[in-house]
Amino acid sequence: MTDELILANATLVLPGETLRGSVRLVAGEIADIATGSGVPRGGTDLEGDFLSPGLVELHTDNLERHLQPRPGVDWPHAAAILAHDAELAGTGITTVFDAMRVGSVSRKASRYGSYARGLASELLELRAADALKISHFLHLRAEVCSDTLVQELEEFGTKDRVGLVSLMDHTPGQRQFRDLSKLEAYVKGKHGFDDVGFQAHIAHLKMLRDTYGDLHEVEAVKAARRFGAVLASHDDTTAQQVATSANHGIHLAEFPTTVEAARACHVHDIKVMMGAPNLIRGGSHSGNVAARELAELELLDIVSSDYVPAALLMSAVKLGEIWGDMARGLATVTQAPAEAVELFDRGRLEVGKRADLIRFGLVQGATALRGTWSRGRRVA
Repeated sequence: MTDELILANATLVLPGETLRGSVRLVAGEIADIATGSGVPRGGTDLEGDFLSPGLVELHTDNLERHLQPRPGVDWPHAAAILAHDAELAGTGITTVFDAMRVGSVSRKASRYGSYARGLASELLELRAADALKISHFLHLRAEVCSDTLVQELEEFGTKDRVGLVSLMDHTPGQRQFRDLSKLEAYVKGKHGFDDVGFQAHIAHLKMLRDTYGDLHEVEAVKAARRFGAVLASHDDTTAQQVATSANHGIHLAEFPTTVEAARACHVHDIKVMMGAPNLIRGGSHSGNVAARELAELELLDIVSSDYVPAALLMSAVKLGEIWGDMARGLATVTQAPAEAVELFDRGRLEVGKRADLIRFGLVQGATALRGTWSRGRRVA
């Protein structure tokens, strides 16, 4: 990393506005911001491209995709982590909360085992070795409909960079899986169940929720406090579920499934996060509320790439078009997510903030990423 870098003649994406100017980076931080289209001696001419804060990703399944590129294929973990890290840098993401499930199911027919503790240790070892391009935190997805959530949460501590804990309840017949036909298609495809096997699977998950669900919610809330992590809800559907989330101290709602739930979130000062693929595709693959509808109702605050990293920047630009305000669109993937997880050192082009930046242009309406910097170092 050089001591100083000047990125000039850019369209700066500042809090609340865009304007032509330059940014000077020194020792991994933003040292100065100037207006105008001039290019000082030694500066890099961005030729009017957008210069934005790096993207902040709170919920991505992308690491799991690298770990198991096809069903039944397990990839070496270090290689998968490095490939995931490089892919995110190449899409403009400079801070990621890597989602890992905690809470397993032991029933043989529908078993899925624990993996988060070992994977987290490998990721943190690579980070300690300065092998990663971008900033990584852990997002523990606490599955209340499971056997082993309490034990798996106890394996983590305050030194594990757990920044986010989400309460996940995938009990059949509610939240994301209110429509059992959607769940049936997914589960039969993944596990190869016949009709009898699918019904047994449903019955077992409902039994787990009845037996452990309330305890697991309480323990996950306690664990988030122990880690010093932000607590999030997931797939809230009704105003009552949102009220329960608010009572837990939740300030971030991942993917509420209805307008009713999104409205209730704003009543309780809970930020609403939706998936970029939902916005780009024009609707939810699970049949839930469309992200665009929430955007047009002024009920959308944050966007996550979910399962398509490249969709994050695309979605921010699309929101800029919907709202007629590019700065506001980009804030849903920079400033808003950073503030939601209490990272106040990034997410804004301001003097003193981390020099996490991206350069991009628009080509026939598509986003073209042309550079990513993490703490002032070019990483893509």
